[in-house]
Amino acid sequence: MLTKYQQFFTGRPTEEIAQSLLGKKIVYTNSDGIKTGGLIVETEAYLGENDSASHAYNGRRTNYSESLYGNPGNIYIYQIRGHYCFDVVVQDAEEPQGVLIRGLEPTINQEQMAINRKMSGFNISNGPAKLVQALGIHSRKLDGKSLETSPLTIDITAGKKPREIVTGSRIGVNLNGKDGLKPYRFYVKGNPYVSGLRKREMDLEDYGWEE
Repeated sequence: MLTKYQQFFTGRPTEEIAQSLLGKKIVYTNSDGIKTGGLIVETEAYLGENDSASHAYNGRRTNYSESLYGNPGNIYIYQIRGHYCFDVVVQDAEEPQGVLIRGLEPTINQEQMAINRKMSGFNISNGPAKLVQALGIHSRKLDGKSLETSPLTIDITAGKKPREIVTGSRIGVNLNGKDGLKPYRFYVKGNPYVSGLRKREMDLEDYGWEE
């Protein structure tokens, strides 16, 4: 029996879940009790065994990606080119679909996040590996844990509403793959913490949120 929290991450298309996460707040509490976090501004949907960009494409299942097959609302942390990234597992167990958190607008303890990244400005968390580092996560220790009960969580009950959501193709996937150009990337239009956003596209007044 799924909890109400877990139900948020299943029962509808992964693309829809990815969009519904925009504006939700991520909070991470480290072992010293220090909190960091912010609003999700960019996501990508990965549709499992039939998605050529997915870690589970064509039924590929390894010990490393086993967490993708877990319950909805679980954490999948993986490493790419020496950096950690964070997926939310979605859909029912044994259905290995996920949503990559690609961009985060810092709202909790921004000073600590800047220290974690050794920099300031929008580059703190305008990318999937950047935001994980900014939060202060440096291992796969949380991999397979539930967002509902772990030190890393997403508040699905509140948040901000994007004025407009932009849809496009995913970044860093094999564009020659079957699904390389599918429109599975979603972001808050104008938010400066979206990865790769050009200055002229940035809304520096209200960051793309509704009043």
